[in-house]
Amino acid sequence: MSYTIAAFYRFVALPQPEALRDELLAIFVDGDLRGTMLIAEEGVNGTMAGSPLTIERLLQLLTDKVGLERSEVKFSHAEECPFQRLKFRVKQEIITFRKAKVDPSRPGQYVPTQHWNALIADQDVLLLDTRNRYETDIGTFAGALIPGTETFSDFVTYVRENLDPATHRKVAMFCTGGIRCEKASAFLLQEGFQDVYHLQGGILKYLEDVPQQDSQWHGACYVFDRRVSVEHADFEDSSG
Repeated sequence: MSYTIAAFYRFVALPQPEALRDELLAIFVDGDLRGTMLIAEEGVNGTMAGSPLTIERLLQLLTDKVGLERSEVKFSHAEECPFQRLKFRVKQEIITFRKAKVDPSRPGQYVPTQHWNALIADQDVLLLDTRNRYETDIGTFAGALIPGTETFSDFVTYVRENLDPATHRKVAMFCTGGIRCEKASAFLLQEGFQDVYHLQGGILKYLEDVPQQDSQWHGACYVFDRRVSVEHADFEDSSG
């Protein structure tokens, strides 16, 4: 069996996240779906694997229930399932940002993958990798500033101690799937930075959309499953 892997998130108000968890469990617990989805009052975030039909069924349900944007889902494929179990977890947040209160509904400007190379070629743009050290060690975009943080919550401290809105007038940010940049870009705007951009769909969408010969990505992209990392070649035959 060939597995379709879908990575997705959606910031949306969910006053009863437990109800969505229970519904998803009832539908998928006995099937071939594997992976983890976080569900909170601020939205959903997950990476799930299953047969193409199962993934389609899941995504259609999330489209109906939470308004998931299908064009924002990142797809890849594997011959072996990268996850052992199925988990739907209710959390306080779908992405933790402990050191600052951030409204993710007011993020920076999305930059589609086809426009990313032109943006980061601008010498006035500070290119900022928002991921953690163990992720950046194996790959990043050419010319990116790497904070070297150990956890995403440390990003707040790094920005406040090392970046200046008066100096860094244009900031372009990226992360694995886009979700961290939703909060990180909103945080920078709250801190007084004026022009804040982030890669729509994250690195995974960039690897899926941009041909390797045109890519500004160097190395591999760390992922949180058995695959450990992915590269352009893992997306060559992917389709949504």
